[in-house]
Amino acid sequence: MYRNLGKYSASMTFGWFSGIDIVRSVVVVFADLFFIYFFLPLCLIFYFATRKTGIRNAVLIVFSLVFYAWGEPVWLCLLVGYSLINYLTGLLIERFRGRKGAKAVLALSLIIDLGVLGIFKYSGFFADNINVLFGVSLKVPDIALPIGISFYTFQTISYSLDCYWGKVSAQKSFAKFLLYVSMFPQLVAGPIVRYSTIAAEIDCRKTTAKDLSDGFSRIILGLGKKVVIANSLNSVVTACFGTADNGYEAIKTLSIAGAWYGTALVALWYYFDFSGYSDIAIGLGRIFGFHFEENFRYPFVCRNITEFWQRWHISLGSFFRDYLLYVPIFGKRRKYGGLFLVWFCTGLWHGASWNFIFWGLYYGLFICIEMWIGKKRMKKWPAAVSHIYSKIVIAAGFGIFYFEELGALGTFFKALAGANGNKLTDPVTNNLFMNNIFLFAAAIILSCPVIPKIKELAAKRAGTHYAARTAGIVCNIAVLSVSSLLLLNNTNNPFLYFRF
Repeated sequence: MYRNLGKYSASMTFGWFSGIDIVRSVVVVFADLFFIYFFLPLCLIFYFATRKTGIRNAVLIVFSLVFYAWGEPVWLCLLVGYSLINYLTGLLIERFRGRKGAKAVLALSLIIDLGVLGIFKYSGFFADNINVLFGVSLKVPDIALPIGISFYTFQTISYSLDCYWGKVSAQKSFAKFLLYVSMFPQLVAGPIVRYSTIAAEIDCRKTTAKDLSDGFSRIILGLGKKVVIANSLNSVVTACFGTADNGYEAIKTLSIAGAWYGTALVALWYYFDFSGYSDIAIGLGRIFGFHFEENFRYPFVCRNITEFWQRWHISLGSFFRDYLLYVPIFGKRRKYGGLFLVWFCTGLWHGASWNFIFWGLYYGLFICIEMWIGKKRMKKWPAAVSHIYSKIVIAAGFGIFYFEELGALGTFFKALAGANGNKLTDPVTNNLFMNNIFLFAAAIILSCPVIPKIKELAAKRAGTHYAARTAGIVCNIAVLSVSSLLLLNNTNNPFLYFRF
């Protein structure tokens, strides 16, 4: 379940950590044989040993806290303390609802939540930039980043705001609120689950045979996405672009085709890694009787950037839409000002580095352009034009996300545009493409809704129900077996979004 990684190296994380020197001795991993064959079965045994919801909640709390504290118990204190503060502020908000006291308590809650997140995640980044801008020598904090703090902070923020707006009633039981914040399926890397989504299920839920079947199938699907596809794509990306350790030397000699091929691989890698984690989280929740909302809906089938973000990391996008987009700026709501704020915060949320801020504003710019053009006009575009436009913008965007070093990012864009003096193709790219052509093709096909379409067609045909179920079971066994075999020789499987 955890890997002894010592300090996150740049080669391991591809240069994504800036400002804060993030130190972790262990990483929570679903894609691990210990989790799959020991931790999860043990949790299920204790959970299903009783039918009482209260005891089942207690089992989940204990296993969630053990899951989080396995390597660094000190962050368990932060998690529980965070939960306690937001539990108390929720009660106070409800008590003073409709009065000025509620607004004051809400403000205190937001200051604490965002303040703690800012100290851990952004203090080094701000100190670095102040030193550069003003020529001072502030000490750059060397602070470890608790895993998952960005996710559970946003969950507590959404809870406090919903309590203030009267959308939910404050939870009277601290144990139930702690379960909401700490539930291990979605604790460390989302999706961002709102309290309103599972409030009723915390008090009363049941797991049906269909829940078990669908839940385990979803877990295996996510495991296959991560172990079989994402990890393989990761290796090809590293071979194509190099790593931060060597200054991304490979991109300096990369051809135009190599740059576009590499950034397409990055997009697919991120999709299979993060959607794989979301699948596992949703599947685990389903087994325990919780119905989390979908976090990905085949984003690469989009025809514009607005649609892409309606399909990609849905829980984050909906959070910013509902809690930030309509915030009054300078006294009133401003459409484009709100969008700028949302996309600036979206980029900053992903990491304490300028490339993430540029990445957020980059997508915000295209969404603003699409708003200016208008939905009706864009619907009239030929389908081929829409898909080419959206995929070019998306691919270039993932390049911004990948290269933290601004010098490397500039070299990458020169390669995309052919402004680095290199040729259209190069031998390294040709070899990488031919050696991984089946992986690339499979990743593209599986990133589209092919499997749901096959299931839909099979369901319509009479007499194929049992054959389809049998085929599904066989596929699940095969994917689980292949993933397990690959994990035997793989000692480093952190999901990408653990760093947030």
